[in-house]
Parts: sequence; C-alpha cells; structure tokens
Amino acid sequence: MSSRTPADVLAILDPRHPQGFDFADPGRPALSVLDLAATRGDGVFETFGVRSGHPQALEAHLARFERSAASLDLRTPPLDLWRRAVLAVGGRLAADDFAVIKIVLSRGIEGADEPTGWLHGRIAPDHSIARTDGIDVAVLDRGYRHDVSSTSPWLLQGAKTLSYAVNTAALREAVRRGADDAIFISSDGVVLEGPTSTVLLRRGDHLLTPDLGLPILDGTTQGSVFEFATSRGLTTGFSHPTVADLEHADGVWLLSSVRLAAPVRSLDGRPIPVDREFTDALVAHLFERRG
Repeated sequence: MSSRTPADVLAILDPRHPQGFDFADPGRPALSVLDLAATRGDGVFETFGVRSGHPQALEAHLARFERSAASLDLRTPPLDLWRRAVLAVGGRLAADDFAVIKIVLSRGIEGADEPTGWLHGRIAPDHSIARTDGIDVAVLDRGYRHDVSSTSPWLLQGAKTLSYAVNTAALREAVRRGADDAIFISSDGVVLEGPTSTVLLRRGDHLLTPDLGLPILDGTTQGSVFEFATSRGLTTGFSHPTVADLEHADGVWLLSSVRLAAPVRSLDGRPIPVDREFTDALVAHLFERRG
C-alpha cells in the first residue's frame, strides 16, 4: 500500500511528449538506479511554497536553478518548459492552502548524455510551532574560510546541489546537541547560513543577512523579507556577521521557502529575544506571496 497523500503530484520531463513533460504515478518507480542523481548526487534542485496553487517566488527560484546548473556544467535547463511544468503541477495542488514543489535536474544515466528532470508536489509540512514558539539553534563550524567560493569554486558552495549529506549530518548533530537546527560559521568566524536556510538578524530598525559574496546560497525568501522590511520603514543590508553579532541582535530568524521564518530563541543555549509581533507579520506576508 502506498503511503503517499492524495495531494502528491509527480511530473517527469519527457522530450517525446507534446508538452515536454507528463504526469506520472508518484507511488510507482520512476528513476533509474543508474541515474547519477542516485549514484553521485550529481544534480541540482529547488524547493518552493505553493499558495492555493500559486508558486511563490517562482522566477527567483528558476534563476537560481539555472545558476546552480551552470555551476555543475549541466545542460542549461529550458526555463520556459520548467515554468510550464511548475504551473501545471501547482494547478493540481490548488485545493491545498499551502503546498510545496521540488524540481530536480540530474546529469542523467552515466554515459547517456541526457539529463533527467522531474517535479514533485505535495502538501507542505506543518511548521507552525517553529514559527510561533521559535527554535533552538546550534552553531557548527563548516570547516571552510569565508572566501572559499573564490579560492575553491569547485566546492560549489553557492549552488543548490543534490549532495545534501553534509547538510543532513549537520541537522543530526544539532539534534544531538539538544537543538532543532544549526547555523554554519566559517573557520575564520563569519556567520554563513543554515543547512537549509538563510540567516536574518535585526538591529533596531535595520535587517541584515550574510553577504552574497560569502559561500552561501542566494536566499529567495530573503529577497521577499527585504521587500517586506522596506514596506514597514526598516532598512536592510548585507554584512559579514559573527556569532557575537547574533547574540547581541534584537532578533534572529532562519528563512526558507517552506518553513518561511522561524525565530531563533536560543543559540548554543544562550537566549535570543523573540519578537512575536514582527514574526507573525513577516510570516503572514510570506504566506500571501504570489510572485
């Protein structure tokens, strides 16, 4: 018996199909065991929220998808095709208040020179407790200097690749330390990002996030948060924050496309103030995004 929910939707890119993709049964095998996504994690992906059938920050995600593919020397994804496929999957999730779509592009079967692409949509996990109560976070050393993107670009620190074993190992380590999530710092003490999130901190009326020149992903949710901040008269910027900056901030959040904005209530056991009113307003704004 399949354990999938009725809302599960799977679409496979297929150049033989008139529309370039076709829907498939998510409960049946669809990926070859020889695909490099499975054997090497050789591919890229994006995950984003879907509000009543409308994908959120779609163009920002597609742009990052294309940049990640270029970093891996993958064939340039045809964004028009991916956009149509996303909208088609989103249409089948329209009855759900909040869902999630993951798009994946792999190098394909080794030696075949034909990429594999698919999209999977489902009801989003419930992160309401994390948004309202906050999360405890552990600080973990990523083991790289803050300038590793320029000194060692082959480490792919700015690409959203399928190779997430380190990220999930970091989350398990955070749990072992009694935390819910983690924030990576560089070996020379610069705050980077979470395993699946962007770091945001507040100082008075100023919101800051780690600079995009650091070895981090360009956060799509962060862009929406800065738009929200500007609408409320707050200023925004980028910096090279330290752990001390987080500890003395007026608030710290981890941002992501599905959890949206989770306030950090403690950092390695040290309390961080949680602004519930601001968090509630921020989450409400992110829920209602359509672009």
